[in-house]
Amino acid sequence: MTVALENRIRVQDFIAAELRYLDDREWDKWLAMFDEGVDFWVPAWDSEYELTTDPQAEISLMYYNGRSGLEDRVFRLRTGASAASTPLPRTCHMLSNIQIAENERGFAVTANWVSYAYRKGESTVFYGTYHYQILDDEKGMRIGRKKIVVMNDLIPTVLDIYNL
Repeated sequence: MTVALENRIRVQDFIAAELRYLDDREWDKWLAMFDEGVDFWVPAWDSEYELTTDPQAEISLMYYNGRSGLEDRVFRLRTGASAASTPLPRTCHMLSNIQIAENERGFAVTANWVSYAYRKGESTVFYGTYHYQILDDEKGMRIGRKKIVVMNDLIPTVLDIYNL
């Protein structure tokens, strides 16, 4: 289904804002983009070509069922309670190959991403694919689901929300 140009621009700007908020550590603005019942999932690779399919029964790199889990993660980053993330790295997210389809709840979006991080004199790169369900109704646009596939899953350092 073709997405009207106006909606394409709205969705692309929305996702770009999410990534900008991560890079700028605008945690409150970033959290506000998520629906209360968001499903935020980073599946693990079950084999060379197959991802895990059930975050409740199989290993995941990260899984939050609801915004409160993301809020807790941000609290730990803000307060220094996450020793593995202290100091926080400088990050830069890049987005490409954005595909958008309208559906009954808003927009299904798939995009490729690369995230660069610099911390303690070392650079790290993660990359993969985003799968969003962007809700769009009287409450405005917000993320109802975000599945993040990390292609280079041999993780040399901390992998946290700011890397994704």
